Amino acid sequence: MFENLSKKLSFILNKIRSKGRLTKENITDALREIRKTLLEADVSLSVIKTFINSVLKKSIGQKININLTPGQEFIKIIKNELIEIMGKKNDELNFSVQPPAIFFLVGLQGTGKTTTVGKLAKFIKKKYKKKILITSLDIYRPAAIQQLHTLSKEINVDFFFTSIDEKPIDIARKSLEYAKKNFYEVLLIDTAGRLHIDKEMMNEIIQIKETISPIETLLVLDAMTGQEGMNISKTFNDLLSISGIIITKIDGDSRGGIALSARFSTKKPIKFIGTGEKLNDLQPFLPEKIAERILGMKNVISFIKNVEKKIIHSKKPLFNENIAKNPKFDLNDFYNQIDKIQKIDGVKSFIKNFPNKTNIPNVGNIQEINENTLLKMKNIINSMTKKEKKTPNIIKGSRKKRIANGSGTSVQDINKLLKQFEIMKRMIKKIKKNGIHNIWKNIKNYLIH
Repeated sequence: MFENLSKKLSFILNKIRSKGRLTKENITDALREIRKTLLEADVSLSVIKTFINSVLKKSIGQKININLTPGQEFIKIIKNELIEIMGKKNDELNFSVQPPAIFFLVGLQGTGKTTTVGKLAKFIKKKYKKKILITSLDIYRPAAIQQLHTLSKEINVDFFFTSIDEKPIDIARKSLEYAKKNFYEVLLIDTAGRLHIDKEMMNEIIQIKETISPIETLLVLDAMTGQEGMNISKTFNDLLSISGIIITKIDGDSRGGIALSARFSTKKPIKFIGTGEKLNDLQPFLPEKIAERILGMKNVISFIKNVEKKIIHSKKPLFNENIAKNPKFDLNDFYNQIDKIQKIDGVKSFIKNFPNKTNIPNVGNIQEINENTLLKMKNIINSMTKKEKKTPNIIKGSRKKRIANGSGTSVQDINKLLKQFEIMKRMIKKIKKNGIHNIWKNIKNYLIH
């Protein structure tokens, strides 16, 4: 359901991520387009306003990390704000109560509650190994009772039979007594669909909840609901104090706004998403993964994470000003650079993110490097004398043989290392000429274009 939203956001962010600097003008322009895109995705106005204001505040006048381009920093801010709106982490089901733990599913008719009860029962059985009882209070739609009974047999969990002649509150009370008497650990209760504006039906479900005191009251929302989903979720939460939300039918052609609006309006977590019609198609809601999916920039975000984790947090940039200031770049410096390259998962990981490798000078030589080669190169340098490290040009025939024997490599390996050293040396000359930040910016831009 996030495909259309993802395409449009990717297009907007692609335009800004290559900017040399972020200004109030280009940020405002980008946010204006993002606002329009979110409106088209059925995200509520109040959510959009909060989102835009927060991004604007965190983007303008803030210090940009030198290891990220301004555009990458902006993408990071966008992603973090999406996560903030949807919830920072997945909230698991609550079982901390004297058994049975009662899970009470509520919502409008047609949202997929009955199927979701079956999916949730299967999920709990598989993950938590609990003894489960399920039942239906939907006396208004007898087919729902039969449907849930069929599902219970399919997933091999027990079903508490009900009669359409009984009141829902009596069925709830009897099913709870039965669950306690037979030592069930979980009682899952399906309810009849009801409009949030139907006072009589809402009063009925309030009375049922007060009678059975469920540990979890889960609102089932259809992803197709659109902006009205915010009003629905708010009303159900105000009257029933829901503990979480399950969004169904995200495999359909909905616009995705409900994922951003539902939690914002209730301050309650989205716990699961229904990804299809099969009983296995229920997944825990993971805000970070959903944010990445919405942005449609998995490679860029992975790169940003890697840089932050391996370089920024270590406070050792891949290239630093000291290299440029050195009057002579030698093999000691080269050794240190190999160490730093390894800290961002090695050259193999580094190079595979270059989309258009034909535009990168000496890329053929660079691609030859892999993790084993890096270790071999370090062993070779460790087998050299201090003089050889400082003046590599003296490494000729007999010296190469001695170094090869000492490092367990071949003369050909020594030649390859010296060739790589010369490539790095030429890069350092460019740093001295053009400045460290321009060179690093070019490397980062290669990684994301």
